[in-house]
Amino acid sequence: MPGGRLTQQERERIASGLSDKLSYGEIARRLDRPTSTITREIARNGGPTDYRPQQAHQATIQRARRGTPTPPRADTPPDGLMEEDLLERAVRAGMPRITARVHRDLMLSEDGRRTAADLTRRLNVSPASVSVAVNFLLQQGFVRRERDPRRRRDIYVIDDDAWYHAIMTSERQTLESARATMTAAETYGLDSPVGQRLAKTAAYLERVSLDIMESADRWRTLLR
Repeated sequence: MPGGRLTQQERERIASGLSDKLSYGEIARRLDRPTSTITREIARNGGPTDYRPQQAHQATIQRARRGTPTPPRADTPPDGLMEEDLLERAVRAGMPRITARVHRDLMLSEDGRRTAADLTRRLNVSPASVSVAVNFLLQQGFVRRERDPRRRRDIYVIDDDAWYHAIMTSERQTLESARATMTAAETYGLDSPVGQRLAKTAAYLERVSLDIMESADRWRTLLR
């Protein structure tokens, strides 16, 4: 798989793929690049409807030279602001701030891989804080753990399937809640007002969760 920055030719092929309504995963396969690389490239440069390969290439060159960045579109935030927006949205959704910072750093890394030491150094937080954050992300399915046998250390990875696993983990937890709610309904009695209310809640949660899981499976190919 090629490494390094995207070339002008690759950016032209990205634009062509978007024009042909290809998924990010299919564009990535055709370029032999990680889907995460294509996703970040498009997000940084106008999104799928306003991606312009020449402008994207020039903006990357300017960032590499650490010169003055190309003025952004009025509706497109600079990279730093976009990254902060991702962080704040995760926090508003209920993710602890340190955990959101760890998740953002992994999500925006080129290969989606960091060690605990990497995260501690990059985010300037304690090893204990990183440990709590990655454990939360592991439990929720946002990241997975790999072991480096040579250096005896864990590597935390956010891959193209991360959101799929996170959604499935969340919905399995909701299904467990639905089943517990139905058990409570039966305990109160399905003919009682409380039992009927709990039974309706359980049925709703179960149906919605199963629908979401089915949809996640159906659209998983977009991630590849």
